[in-house]
Amino acid sequence: MSSEIAYGIHSLTAIIQHEPERVIELFVLKGREDDRIKPILEQAYALGFSVQYASRKTLDDKCDGEQHQGVVARVRPAKQRDEGDLKQWLQSVEGRNKPPFLLVLDGITDPHNLGAVLRTADAAGIDGVIVPKDRSAKLNGTARKVACGAAEVMPLYVVTNLARSLKTLQDNNVWIIGTAGEATADVFEMKFSGPLAIVMGAEGTGMRRLTREHCDELVKIPMAGSVSSLNVSVATGVILYEAVRQRS
Repeated sequence: MSSEIAYGIHSLTAIIQHEPERVIELFVLKGREDDRIKPILEQAYALGFSVQYASRKTLDDKCDGEQHQGVVARVRPAKQRDEGDLKQWLQSVEGRNKPPFLLVLDGITDPHNLGAVLRTADAAGIDGVIVPKDRSAKLNGTARKVACGAAEVMPLYVVTNLARSLKTLQDNNVWIIGTAGEATADVFEMKFSGPLAIVMGAEGTGMRRLTREHCDELVKIPMAGSVSSLNVSVATGVILYEAVRQRS
């Protein structure tokens, strides 16, 4: 049976609340029964999960030394959404009910950044995040923990051809705004209304050429200091919340 490791209080709370059928077994640090862990244990026992108490070293080994907060689980992999699911959502009642608000990540390879971006995207009300199958961080235990539960509720579309998926968005009247340091318009001058997808590229290298060519407009974050770029999760927060401000 295929399985993966998940850890962290927020991540496992979200899995148990939204997808309890994925949990195979739960491991809790011996002696850890404080107020943050108790709700997880209560839900686990109520649902009949196998709960095992383990040493810190055992938990450290299970998640390769990452910060697990005293709780680790072996879970079935989540269902992965793809291009077909994205197209189906765009054409669904939900996708047409309000202007789509999507986020596209091109070349984000650090799972910490992926998790942080998913957390921000959820907070900003993004409808879904699109990533390429290759040259992208995987939604592993690290990304899920950093996302603080957002990974379990934020639709993540993993597509084999990002340029083709951007064309699908345009065919469905979604305006695509990409981020680039050399853009002439800054984020506070751009209009972020209507059906929209915002594309964030890798820190330093930015978007790939084909991705850039499929953008309808380019925007930059004004930089007044000596650094040339922001961390991608910080930059995503700046742009998404300017879009939220305008859209609300």
